[in-house]
Amino acid sequence: MKLTWCFLAIATALASAQPLEHQLDEVARVASVMVDGDAASRIVTRRAIESILKPNPKDRFAASDNYDVEHSAFLQTKKTLLRLARLVPFPCDVNLWMPLPNGRVHIVIRNPNEMSQFWTWGALHQELFPPMKQVLETGQRTTVKQKPGYISVLAPVHDSLGNVVGLVEVVTQTRPDARENVK
Repeated sequence: MKLTWCFLAIATALASAQPLEHQLDEVARVASVMVDGDAASRIVTRRAIESILKPNPKDRFAASDNYDVEHSAFLQTKKTLLRLARLVPFPCDVNLWMPLPNGRVHIVIRNPNEMSQFWTWGALHQELFPPMKQVLETGQRTTVKQKPGYISVLAPVHDSLGNVVGLVEVVTQTRPDARENVK
């Protein structure tokens, strides 16, 4: 038992000694293996996607009001993302982004700290940012430092056939006061 505790203490010390980028990249690498792309693809229902893509001119909030998910896929994926964020000894979010048929991207799951270099508060879908497009096309992880005070690693999410169906954003702040208060 003492040997196990010693090993855990040493592993924790070594992990916290690694640069932020390396630790985030390691979480992103694990996320590419652990996040089930088949489940992630089932989260947002067809009805919700249609509502997102075709806004109701008479009710600008209809897409938000009609946003529904397949609960078991959502909960499975959300739990996985929350666990992945706990692999580092500092505040971190692991967010799920899925491409839409119109060439845009949709943040399907945001996590508790609400950190992201890409998400605009209240947006149901956004442009497909170049680093995201690169990950979706190549299946390779990439580190992004676009927004001052943040660092993200984007990693592909694969389905059971090996196709890239989405991506995760593993993100943290580089400065404690960098986060904008949007609540």
